[in-house]
Amino acid sequence: MNESEWLAARFETDRPRLRAVAYRVLGSLTEADDAVQEAWLRVSRADAAAVENMSGWLTTIVARVSLNMLQSRRSRREDLVDDPEAEGPQSPDAVVDPEQEAVLAESVGAAMFLILDTLTPAERLAFVLHDMFAVPFDEIAPIVDRTPAAARQLASRARRRFQQQRAAPAAEPKSVPVQDEGAGAFQAAEADFVDAFLNASREGDFAALLGILAPDIVVRADQAAMRMGAATGRPLAEEIRGADAVSRAFAKLSWAPVPALIDGAAGLAYVQDGVPRTVLRFTIADGLITRIDIMADLTDLQIIVLC
Repeated sequence: MNESEWLAARFETDRPRLRAVAYRVLGSLTEADDAVQEAWLRVSRADAAAVENMSGWLTTIVARVSLNMLQSRRSRREDLVDDPEAEGPQSPDAVVDPEQEAVLAESVGAAMFLILDTLTPAERLAFVLHDMFAVPFDEIAPIVDRTPAAARQLASRARRRFQQQRAAPAAEPKSVPVQDEGAGAFQAAEADFVDAFLNASREGDFAALLGILAPDIVVRADQAAMRMGAATGRPLAEEIRGADAVSRAFAKLSWAPVPALIDGAAGLAYVQDGVPRTVLRFTIADGLITRIDIMADLTDLQIIVLC
């Protein structure tokens, strides 16, 4: 295999992730594919021999192309969000997988894109790269032509927009609205339950915990979270069942996670050096928390830290 063939094979390996980056920046499956194809043209003409971090280099190129497209489209005042069911072509030789298309489109809901649409192109890019793909600000800075500190501020301003969307929570969560009341309202209600759970846990309010947990609630920790807990002297059970047991496990717990969106659902995240390390994803049904997943293996999860 010569160098050109190796580079093409490596690009195809990274293509799904590059396409995901472009989609979240542009909000369009069709334009995401265009951005990835343009990135490949640039990559194929460049000297990649001296590149040490190939994935980071490819991400930078796709990000630059996506930012240029976003700025150009903003200047034409075009709508940023495609129909979620629309399918765009991949590379000329690629076969479109409808299931993969649906997963990609659904992983970032329309409500999230509506918020992203309120950001400037630079804010949007900084937020997407850092909060969704954990790209360091040192690498984001040259893409948006800012210092690392300024790039951090861009992402911070974007993050505050998301916080504002979930402001003014109800004093006491009663029930989760049905989906036709709007994805934004549904997410806000989920966030209220997560806030109530966190506050009751910190205050040791056993009764309040029982009031928001389903009788048959299940808490599960993945293997990575269990290893991390054991290493820090806070061992985790692989599974806890029942509202009573879960309430006892979390009551009076001294912990400091922050609000987050995990695959579009309200949750909590432990963050270190600006990067999520462990998350808690909540499942809520019929006005009660029915499941909590504690995960330290964050592969393929889309995580947005909200503070």
